[in-house]
Amino acid sequence: MVNSRVETTAVAVTGGSGGAVRSCAGCGGGISDRFLLFSMDRYWHTRCLKCSCCQAQLGEIGSTCFSKGGMILCRNDYIRLFGHSGACNACGQSIPASEMVMRAQGNVYHLKCFTCATCRNRLVPGDRFHYVNGTIFCEHDRPGGALLSSHLTPLQSNTLLPDQKV
Repeated sequence: MVNSRVETTAVAVTGGSGGAVRSCAGCGGGISDRFLLFSMDRYWHTRCLKCSCCQAQLGEIGSTCFSKGGMILCRNDYIRLFGHSGACNACGQSIPASEMVMRAQGNVYHLKCFTCATCRNRLVPGDRFHYVNGTIFCEHDRPGGALLSSHLTPLQSNTLLPDQKV
């Protein structure tokens, strides 16, 4: 499924026996409530249209929800999971909902794209890195630091450096 921003419309249902009872896309039950939501071409009880992550009732927190990989998400969880665009900050390609990602300073990266700008070594969870002006550097290639002659030997320093840990 492609990244999609979906407008959620609240629909007031006027009582009357002539109208067809709509089925809720969330629970499958009939909707006899006075208000219902219409989103992603389906009808929902207001209590059933929820964020897949935080379970917030989406009709109560705004008129927009996001859909990706079969998940329905509030704006905050969509940005937390997929960044502002749903694309990798390094290559610009879309990140599938099922794919593991790396994050730095609010940006999201494919695992294969989370690499040092200088040596191109891939950084993995637990590696220390530096994020300078939107660019990722491994600990060995950090700007302003003494470059080590080999990327194979660990940094042998007891001083604390202003860095981040994946």
